[in-house]
Amino acid sequence: MAKVGVTIEVGSDGVAIITMRNPPVNALAPSIIAALKEKYTEAMRRNDVKAIVLTGEGGKFSGGFDINVFQTIHKNGDISLLPDVSVELVVNIMEDAKKPSVAAVQGLALGGGLELAMGCHARIATPKTQLGLPELSLGVIPGFGGTQRLPRLVGLPKAVEMMLLSKPIMSEEGKKLGLVDAIVSPKDLLKVSRLWALDIAERRRPWMNSLHRTDKLCSLSEAREILKSARKRARQTAPNMPQHQACLDVIEEGVVFGGYSGVLKEAKVFKELVLSSTSKGLVHVFFAQRATSKVPNVTDLGLKLTSIKKVAVIGGGLMGSGIATALLLSNISVILKEINSEYLQKGMKSIEANLRSLVTRGKLTQDKAEKAFSILKGVLDYSEFKNVDMVIEAVIENIPLKQSIFNELEKSCPPHCILATNTSTIDLNIIGEKTRSQDRIVGAHFFSPAHVMPLLEIVRTEKTSAQVILDLMAVGKMIKKVPVVVGNCTGFAVNRTFFPYTQGAHILAGLGVDVFRIDRLISSFGMPMGPFQLQDLAGYGVALAVGKEFATSFPDRAFKSPLVDLLVKSGRNGKNNGKGYYTFEKGSKPKPDPSVVPIIEEFRRLSNIMPGGKPITVSDQEIVEMVLFPVVNEACRVLDERVVVRASDLDIASVLGMSFPSYRGGIVFWADSIGSGYIYSSLKKWSETYGSVSGFFKPCRFLEERAAKGMPLSAPVSSSQPWRPRL
Repeated sequence: MAKVGVTIEVGSDGVAIITMRNPPVNALAPSIIAALKEKYTEAMRRNDVKAIVLTGEGGKFSGGFDINVFQTIHKNGDISLLPDVSVELVVNIMEDAKKPSVAAVQGLALGGGLELAMGCHARIATPKTQLGLPELSLGVIPGFGGTQRLPRLVGLPKAVEMMLLSKPIMSEEGKKLGLVDAIVSPKDLLKVSRLWALDIAERRRPWMNSLHRTDKLCSLSEAREILKSARKRARQTAPNMPQHQACLDVIEEGVVFGGYSGVLKEAKVFKELVLSSTSKGLVHVFFAQRATSKVPNVTDLGLKLTSIKKVAVIGGGLMGSGIATALLLSNISVILKEINSEYLQKGMKSIEANLRSLVTRGKLTQDKAEKAFSILKGVLDYSEFKNVDMVIEAVIENIPLKQSIFNELEKSCPPHCILATNTSTIDLNIIGEKTRSQDRIVGAHFFSPAHVMPLLEIVRTEKTSAQVILDLMAVGKMIKKVPVVVGNCTGFAVNRTFFPYTQGAHILAGLGVDVFRIDRLISSFGMPMGPFQLQDLAGYGVALAVGKEFATSFPDRAFKSPLVDLLVKSGRNGKNNGKGYYTFEKGSKPKPDPSVVPIIEEFRRLSNIMPGGKPITVSDQEIVEMVLFPVVNEACRVLDERVVVRASDLDIASVLGMSFPSYRGGIVFWADSIGSGYIYSSLKKWSETYGSVSGFFKPCRFLEERAAKGMPLSAPVSSSQPWRPRL
């Protein structure tokens, strides 16, 4: 196996081929950057070298800077680990050299990889090569000169779009924009690049230093308008993320004072942002997502995957049709079962509408939509289930109904068939207790809308086989979900952790706090919407059903709020009928409904939790904490009971399942950034202050122990009996 590093080979034509080698994507680790400097310096010194071609091994140019370095810096705060690439390598050694460089780009050139390519004097690419600067998605900005060279190569509007949205383009578009000089086949890539480099060296082609170009930059007044508009959009779409505004500031520096001045400012701002809490959170999420694919005693057993080609979905409602759509989009044949023709037609039409919506939004071609729909079959009985590889049950949350379905599945499906349920709260042992196939029963908990939301909670019981878990993880990846394996309990990991979220908001409302103020503050924190607006959107039926489940399972800490019952009695049903806490009119944003105030006042009278009967005085910060610290408290119980493999699994599940802000790193990571001691003392204070709901706020044992020891909540839970699914 070839060593990681950088090689140089000089041909008889006088062209030095410098090749980066760091599988799988030739990440720019500090050692690779040091080796690049060394090989470039050697090429400049050698008399037999006229020009240089820079490329990457293994069909990929470079996926960018090694993100492991960010993680190390976040742990020890040592910013000196960042190598000086922008000026020392890209400007001094590559771009301002007396010998030209041509980037031979294949597969991908992302982040620092594209920045190296832009520091060359030309770029030759293969078809369908990805080009982009996604650094903002990690809380930083391009740091190797990208903020200056990209606008000069593709124009300011497109460069701003690519950076702010972390949106890559293909080489074909890059050629039209001027980012790529030529597109050639992979077999001709090095040959054409060598000739191109010699043509530049011998002045048959122009010698272009992209940092010095101004022909693609608009006038100063136009540039300022473009940047002003971009700043406004970024404030709306990324209000809590400093890297967006910082990136625009650095771009403007280069437009006003020249590319070299911009490069110097970029390097300074890049280092500042690496240490920001935003970067720490986003980098943590990046690694947390990758860690979910490793499940002890499942993924490390050497089991071979079972081929899953045909899946049956039972129930064509909102969830069932969404799950079927996700499967069809990945070319998995689907049998959709319903109880009568009317419901079946509705389900088929919902799937068709999902596909049509993707076509309308440009996410899917018409041909692919038609192909996906062609591998769907609707049925009214179980006769077609004899040759399916997996069944996903997605009917209403009714225990006897689910039990009868699983009894039928055991008779109708082949012995290897995975029997999955999409239940969001019901204990899997109860669902499968009347079957003999409990090793095949597993939870496949999708989040609505199932064909859009990226999380798949895979719920295992102590009897679920490792093979079933492994195969369902593979299906999850096939349908472009992030599978997170969790244990079996009421609400599993995500809904269990977040059940206090809405309840905490109801308690605050009962204590006299304005519901719309609560929603505004939670939105400002970074959730897509506040808990009351979310309840309007999800529907009150869901709120009532889930509330009963949690009240039954966790009576010591569940707050039995009469508020939703009062809303239903007054003829409200949230978005479903356009009236809830908010009014919903087509084509406009939800608006707070003042007429809901008397209902809330009646709720306060019935719940009777205000100390002395008077509304409490509370700060904005305390409102956010009173909603979210009980969620952290429940997360501690989930960790203590080992419902998740590791704390970072709960972080990624909270980000992908509940839209907890990714730049805060997930629920546990965010809690650790605040400190277990502060969270414990706050909960203890509220538990003592608001005696009527003291159980809701009472800190759990796990949190109390961590706070007493000054330990992070994310520290591994020690146990002599690790979770072991059956083989």
